[in-house]
Amino acid sequence: MDDLDPAEVAAVLLASVSVLVRRIRQVPTPGELTMPERAALSHLDRSGPTTSAALARAMQITAQSMGATIGALRGRGLVERRPDPDDGRRVVLTVTDAGLQALQNKRDARTELIAHALTSGTFTPTELEQLASAAALLERLAQNI
Repeated sequence: MDDLDPAEVAAVLLASVSVLVRRIRQVPTPGELTMPERAALSHLDRSGPTTSAALARAMQITAQSMGATIGALRGRGLVERRPDPDDGRRVVLTVTDAGLQALQNKRDARTELIAHALTSGTFTPTELEQLASAAALLERLAQNI
């Protein structure tokens, strides 16, 4: 165990987590959100109200692309425009209750997918314990990056 090369561990972890994330992202959910829509909603949920331009910068996409994404989200009632409380000339975007529910539906579908895979009989109780321990370690790893 003392001979583990951190670079090799990093490569294996990155590859396996990447496969897991890709597979999970492929899961369809009712009222399917596109990747840009989900990313915009998630950012607004985590960071709070912001302008379309600031959201585009944060997500590293063009203002035009963000405009199309926000238009689609507004059309479905998932985000709304409100006057900026600090500057009445500006408009900020906020997630609606329906938008929060859409995000929760996606998260729930992902959790259910993983739970189903874990209970499919291919994982032993010991392996489930190892995965639980690994989850905590992965969280700590993410916080150290």
